[in-house]
Amino acid sequence: MAKSIPEVPNAASPIGPYSVAAEANGFVFISGQVGINPVTSVPAGDNVVDQARRTMENIKLVLGDLGLSFDDVVKTTIFLTDMADFPLVNDVYGSYFEGAPPARSTIQAGALPGGYLVEIEVIAAR
Repeated sequence: MAKSIPEVPNAASPIGPYSVAAEANGFVFISGQVGINPVTSVPAGDNVVDQARRTMENIKLVLGDLGLSFDDVVKTTIFLTDMADFPLVNDVYGSYFEGAPPARSTIQAGALPGGYLVEIEVIAAR
């Protein structure tokens, strides 16, 4: 297995010892993204809809840096601090997939880094 760490210049800088993306065996694993503006490092807002939209835009930027799109996504995991936000996040999330959506899990987390309300990680296939 050959693992590589691709460059993703449009992504927000990691806040810990991890890579934004890693690639192996034709799969691209994108670390959890949150609703932070990658240029200004300012949170998208204090509500889950704004954060979910910015999170999906951040994923779109990372996918674009890697020559991929949402059509290449095969699995996502959504982390929410409050499962009551599921319908709101689901609406935003769903608007980014034109064809058949990928497999997905949604998990309620006790808390997320930086006080964010939603985080989404992605697996894409080349």
